[in-house]
Amino acid sequence: MANMTLTFDAISEETPGPKWKARWDRSWPAYEAWFLARGGDQGPSADQCRAAMRRCMPELLPIYDRLVLVSGGSDRAARFLSTWCPPTYLGGCSLAAIADGNDVRLVRNYDLSPELNEGLLLRSAWSGRPVMGMVEFLWGLSDGINSAGLSVALAYGGRTETAVGFGITTILRYVLETCDTVDEALTALGKVPSHMAYNVVLADAAGHTASVELAPGGGIKVMPRAIATNHQSGPESADRPAFTRSFERHAHLTRLSAHPRDLNLHFLKPPLLQDRYAEGFGTLFTAEYDPKACTIGLTMQGERCVQALDDFRETRRVVDYSTHAEPADGTSDLDWSLAAKIDWNAVAQDYAKGQGRGIHSYLADVAALRKDAA
Repeated sequence: MANMTLTFDAISEETPGPKWKARWDRSWPAYEAWFLARGGDQGPSADQCRAAMRRCMPELLPIYDRLVLVSGGSDRAARFLSTWCPPTYLGGCSLAAIADGNDVRLVRNYDLSPELNEGLLLRSAWSGRPVMGMVEFLWGLSDGINSAGLSVALAYGGRTETAVGFGITTILRYVLETCDTVDEALTALGKVPSHMAYNVVLADAAGHTASVELAPGGGIKVMPRAIATNHQSGPESADRPAFTRSFERHAHLTRLSAHPRDLNLHFLKPPLLQDRYAEGFGTLFTAEYDPKACTIGLTMQGERCVQALDDFRETRRVVDYSTHAEPADGTSDLDWSLAAKIDWNAVAQDYAKGQGRGIHSYLADVAALRKDAA
């Protein structure tokens, strides 16, 4: 059976140093293979990437330069870390934020294959402001919170169309490094172009919440409720809706009436909770953000831990998702480092047709093609 475990680390480092470098050394080989396989070397030059960062997110430039230096300073690393016009990447998530007179919560489910998540909760103060969140692309964030209580989380917008812009995880890092409130965050999201369609839900310590749709190449649309799944409100068709069950999850969130303190409980059961790990679509973690307390509550396979910005503890936990994974005879010898070579568009089309297979099966196809080519 394919490896269905994921190691989650909680790490604190004020500025990018030896701890971040250790993560880089561990993750860069797989990211570099993905970057090359998706045509990253044919993208913008390192100078063009840095110029885009200076133009759109100048406050991040010192952090970016430091990360490039710590990573070793290669041209490819500089382009990768910028996330300017990056290769496409997909995922699935459910998001909601609720506030009343006393409490506010933002909750997200992160749905993906265990092989494709970094498993890192990082607390940092790279610009002088404490920030903690779940890391993607080694310094971007899929969700997080800062010391002002501003909380943010993303969901794939369900469209594979791309345009000139930054990777969304870097944009979320920018929001948390520079903004205090939802209103400030909306301004930032409106000025920094995203390379793909994404949905973002926000909440702050004053109890303000929002949900916005980001269009490829720039532009945002504020939605009437602070909820989101993996499609948008425009006329464009959503990617693989039958597989992601995006509309079903969104309808459930639309009907949901809950106190902020109870919102997390609704994300721990279907239809928001997904358990199709062997198909590449299981809930790896549920993150509950409390903007007033500046905490994150992480639930993974039924076990919950809480981290606070002012009381952060470094921990490690290995989570086993195999109890929900489909058995796959003869897959123990598959090379899962080849996951970047999988034709994910073909995977989506198969599931949309009701002909989906376990991800291990698509990986076996890649391995067979490589063997034939040799």
